[in-house]
This record gives sequence, structure tokens and C-alpha cells, in this order.
Amino acid sequence: MAAENSIGRERIQLYDTTLRDGAQTTGVDFSLADKLAVMKMLDRLGIDVIEGGYPGANPLDTQLFSQKHPIRTKLSCFGMTKRAGVSASNDPGVAALLQAEADIVCYVAKAWDFHVRTALGCTLDENLDGVRESVAAALARGREAIVDCEHFFDGYKANPAYAVDVARAAHEAGAGWVVLCDTNGGTLPDEVECNVAAVIAAVPGIRLGIHAHDDTGHAIANSLAAVRAGARQIQGTLNGLGERCGNANLVTLIPTLKLKEPYASRFETGVSDEAMAGLTQLSRAFDELLNRQPNRQAPYVGASAFATKAGIHASAVLKDPRTYEHVEPQRVGNSRAVLVSTQAGRSNVLAELERLGISAPRNDQRIARLLEEVKDREAVGYAYEGADASFYVLAQRVLGRAREYFRVERFKVNVERRYNANGQLVTFSEATVKVNIDGETMISAAEGDGPVNALDRALRKDLGKYQRLIEGISLVDFKVRIFQGGTDAVTRVLIESRDETGDSWTTVGVSANIIDASFQALTDSIVYKLMRGEEADARSPGAGAVSLIL
Repeated sequence: MAAENSIGRERIQLYDTTLRDGAQTTGVDFSLADKLAVMKMLDRLGIDVIEGGYPGANPLDTQLFSQKHPIRTKLSCFGMTKRAGVSASNDPGVAALLQAEADIVCYVAKAWDFHVRTALGCTLDENLDGVRESVAAALARGREAIVDCEHFFDGYKANPAYAVDVARAAHEAGAGWVVLCDTNGGTLPDEVECNVAAVIAAVPGIRLGIHAHDDTGHAIANSLAAVRAGARQIQGTLNGLGERCGNANLVTLIPTLKLKEPYASRFETGVSDEAMAGLTQLSRAFDELLNRQPNRQAPYVGASAFATKAGIHASAVLKDPRTYEHVEPQRVGNSRAVLVSTQAGRSNVLAELERLGISAPRNDQRIARLLEEVKDREAVGYAYEGADASFYVLAQRVLGRAREYFRVERFKVNVERRYNANGQLVTFSEATVKVNIDGETMISAAEGDGPVNALDRALRKDLGKYQRLIEGISLVDFKVRIFQGGTDAVTRVLIESRDETGDSWTTVGVSANIIDASFQALTDSIVYKLMRGEEADARSPGAGAVSLIL
């Protein structure tokens, strides 16, 4: 329950439904190991309640609730209220919930009279009885009970008295929280605030929650509107996962509640400042677990959330970050980025050089040359704002600090489609690369799963004395964009690489030929790794003689 603390701030309870509602996201399928890993993330974050799933609805969730889990956060199971015509004790769905190893039973109850008659096929009074008896059954087993009033806001539009009756029945039966659900996601914030305020006459705000969907892009605004009206529990998901357009994003709501007025001074949550400082890492780790690309534009935690591209903005940010930042990025574990692009000025370049650890005097004439080089390259298709490793290599070259580790004299790629020995039609790719290292010519050939993979393997197959320094590199992402369309279309390739330490970097290549563009990015990736390795050896006394001289 919500309560005031010693300094007078009210408590907002955070209820996470990533593992149940979030599991309905298209393309998301949690394994048991995934669910356990997410539970640990949420526990460390300080979430009050984790909804683990729907026991009895599928074997995975039944297995999850077959035993207790070593977390401090309360675990909730989810399911329907009892069916009309049977008692709670004889309803198999309710039985599965009561047998689950969970602290809380969250029932979903119909609050829209249209759904009661059409979907459930029962009377309005039978639906209310089902709510009361289901809550009583959970309390009798020593569990807390929560009732999610499904389609509450649509039900309130159609029959406000009955929608409120459902919420009142749950509260009077002893439910710890009565949650108003915008199930279809079509309600707007002013409606939410007005409707929640009306319900508080029947259910105290300290027992009222909000469950918003994002079908109009208002899930966060609707959650905050409910809080302003008096609700004290917010349900949501990590990174806004959920059916259709998703649920309210807790990763955005948490820093908003903690850093923005009037919420910051009026309310508190179970998330500490220290935990919030790990929010960016948590959000990205969650995407990594799902094998999803993080949203660069995500509020607070996105890679672009504190990125400045225009030159006049960058100049101001370098003087005082408050000119273009609404909060300090480190509060949420993010970092400032001053991007280098066609809109960049001298301040952008200097800031990016500093971020990458490249020292250069502000009045160095080579800075102007570097800026012009960047603008010329971006005019033909390069994009350095998302390829900092390629910018690093370019900057070191323009500043005269890069040496030629190897020179590619030529490369060749063959792609052949043919029948194999089993009579299957397969595509075969092979690449050959000829490089010169200190006057010594080396030729390497390799097969691959496609021409780019074959080129990557051939290039990294034998680089002589540098070979051991690049053995840990792997290609983890490959993006292609075609622009200036037509027969003379230009291709931009972005490649993300990772080494054995877990460090990752992105490089870019541009050409009318996709293979050539890919090869540029691959070459930059290797050169970047060698440059960084050389720097690391220079910082380690006695190590330099072992690295690049052999």
C-alpha cells in the first residue's frame, strides 16, 4: 500500500508486468532462464512487485511458479476471476493461482458491461460475485489480492456506474490494489485524470493503480495523469514492452517520477538514486537478452538522449550542459555525446576528440581540416555520428598520428549458386585478399556465409605480426542503407565489431558497390583495433616490445 514517509512524501508502488504483459510483444519469447534473469534485474532495480506470468495457462509459467525464488521483490501471479456457475474452490483457473508459489494473486476482471455480456456470457451481477469470491479465496489462502479492472476506461464511457461497481466490489472484498486498465490504449490523459478522480469516491487513492497501454503514445502521460488524480500504483514494463504498441515504459517513468516536478518533491519509489544510475545499463542489457537493438531515441537511456548534433548547440553544451540537457545524463547512467556531422562545428569536433581520448590544441589548424574532411565525406554518404571508430581512424590520419599497418593491394569475391552433392540449391561465397605488410605480400582466401562474411574471414585470416591482436574480433551487427536511389545508388554500410574483452565499436563504408562499402568498414574496424591496442601497450610499461614489433 502507498504511505507517507518521515519527510512527508507519498510512496508510489511500481508493479512490473514485463514477464506477463511484455511477453505478448510480437517477436518476444521468454525462456525460463530469461524470466529468472529479468526477475534479478528488477529485484536489483527496486521494483515493488514483479508479475511473473499466468500459471496454468502455459507450462513455462506453471514451472516458474512451482517453487519460491530468492528475490526481495514480491512476486505476483496473474489469472482470471472465477467463472460464472462454479464456485471459486471448484474453478481450475483460480486453483492454479492459489497453488502458485507467489506472494500476490492478481485477478483480471471485466469492467466493461459489453465484455461481461459478450465475452463472459454472464449477467452483470454474476461478474461482480466472481470478483468478490475470487478475492476472498486468495485472502483465505494468506495471499494478497490485486484486481485489474480490464477495459475500465472504455467501460466507464459506456456505463460509468457499472465500471465503478466492479472497482468497488474488488475494494470492499479486500483487494490490496484495484487497478484501472486502459486495455485498448485509446484513452487520453485528461480523460484518465477525470475518470480516476471520480473512482476515488469509491476506492481510496492509496489502493488505486493504473495500467496503461501505448496505442495513442500516451501510456506514460496517462500513468502520470492517474497519479495526479490520486492513484498510487503504476503498472508498466521494461523498455515499454507489451501487446500491440506496448505498455507504459517504467524505464522512462522512474526517472520522471524521481527527477521531475511536481513528482520528485511529492513522491518516492523503491528505486534508489544508485539504482537509477544503472538504468541505462539495465535497459540495454534487457534488449541484449532479447536480442533486440536498443532504441537510440529512448528517453533518458537512449544513445541519442543526450547527443548534440548542431554546431551552435554543441558550443553551448560545452560551455554549460544545462543549455540543452533537461537532466544530468549520469543520473540515469547515460553519457553526453557531441556528434560529428555535416551540421557540426569546431566545438563538436573538439568535444568528440576529447571523448575519444585524442589530444589536440583548440587552435590547431588541422582541426579545421578535419572538420572539412568530415563534411566532404558526409556529403557523399558517410555518417560519423553513428560510427565513432571510423571517425577516430580518420582523425588520427588527418592529425598525422596514424601509421600504415597494412595496405590492401586487391581483393576479389566470388558468389556462386549451385547444387551440392545432396541435390540442394546453395549459395557459395569465397573471397581472396592480397595485403602488403612492411613490404611483404600476403594472400589469404576464405569461404563464408555470404560475400561480406567471406571477406571478413579472408582479411583477418593472416595479417602477419598483427594477427594475434585481431583474433578476438567478431562482427556482431551489419546495417545497409541505400540512398541516392536509381542505377547510381550509393550504399552506406555500418558494421559493429566486438573483441574478446567485450568492447564494441562501429565503422562505416560508402560506395556504389555494397561489397566495396563493406570492405571499407571492415578495414577501418581492424585498423581501429590495432590503434587502440598500440595505445594500450604504450600505457603498459614493458609491454610495448611484445606487441607490435614482433
